[in-house]
Amino acid sequence: MKLAFATSFPDDPAAPAGGVEAVSVNLVEALAAGGDLDIDVVTTDRRCRCARVEPWNGVRVHRLPWAGGSMLRNAIGPGRGQVQSYLRDLEPDVIHAHDTYGLVVQGMPIPRVFTIHGFIHGDTLVSGERFARLRSWIWRRVETVGWADQPHIISISPYVRERLRGIATGVIHDIDNPIAERFFDVAQAGRHLTIFSAAVVTPRKNTLALVDAVAELTAGGIDCELRLAGSLGDETYVRQVRQRIQEGGLEPRVSLLGKIGTEQVLRELAATSVFALVSLEENSPMGIEEAMAAGVPVVTSNRCGMPYMVRDGESGFLVDANDPHDIARRLRQLLESDELRRSMGAKGKEIALDRFHPAKVAARTREVYLQAIEDFHRK
Repeated sequence: MKLAFATSFPDDPAAPAGGVEAVSVNLVEALAAGGDLDIDVVTTDRRCRCARVEPWNGVRVHRLPWAGGSMLRNAIGPGRGQVQSYLRDLEPDVIHAHDTYGLVVQGMPIPRVFTIHGFIHGDTLVSGERFARLRSWIWRRVETVGWADQPHIISISPYVRERLRGIATGVIHDIDNPIAERFFDVAQAGRHLTIFSAAVVTPRKNTLALVDAVAELTAGGIDCELRLAGSLGDETYVRQVRQRIQEGGLEPRVSLLGKIGTEQVLRELAATSVFALVSLEENSPMGIEEAMAAGVPVVTSNRCGMPYMVRDGESGFLVDANDPHDIARRLRQLLESDELRRSMGAKGKEIALDRFHPAKVAARTREVYLQAIEDFHRK
């Protein structure tokens, strides 16, 4: 079976930037390990001046120049024509598109599978950026048309399936994102009373609420540390976070690590007590999956896709993202109980092995490809 995998793909597969790139690397690697797929990865690159092909782990990675200015223009303007023409020349049996590449391959008369990683209009609405409402409205119209065109959609969370109700006309398949296998081999060495979070520092990720929760914990006598890993994405918001840390006298207790690589993430998970992510909008965050695989209990928001990942009271706690007191209360429960952390971490790992292991995700995905090809030729 010849597969064209259209997605954002990192220059260095060992250092993906963001969830889509990480999922793409993990899934392509697991699919290639099966040995029965001929895989071409097709991606666009802002730094690429002309098309080039690179071998990686038994697959071919095709890098095309970025054809449009904005992400939207690249997806539905010149970028669409360029990528579609390139894909036609590859003559794949099936195309698997991810994220905005689903818009890029829209309408192509080839068996297609589309994985939705996020709702750009929803992310934009809570971004805190200028003209967020207008930009969200535009993205919603574009995304809605794109979803309706897809013959097969992989839903990474029941939250995605819910959002597609009444819009999608194709077959929806429920398959979680895969994570790198080494996250399942993390040996816990528990740094004392440490909270770890991996997320870009932006309003959507709600970093301020987590800092406020830690301020409440320390005021209540909990000698804890918060370690925040992630790009400092929104300058205005980052200033607010730094100011809140300074005002609360939290400099010794809150560390802004910036963007870190996979190896450091593994070290952080090995040494942390709790993983926390209290975003306002998420589908299926990789950070939560990785923490569960590492046996780390999770405190996360009770909204969007996160309640479908964490079993409240079993593998972690769900909290009101807008209530720092609620966040602090659940963090305190875990920080004060070694036994609770162990039991919740073990349950999370059990769930992760079944749902997020790359070999299992690859096997489920391959079955979708076969169905997409069969359905296409039946018509």
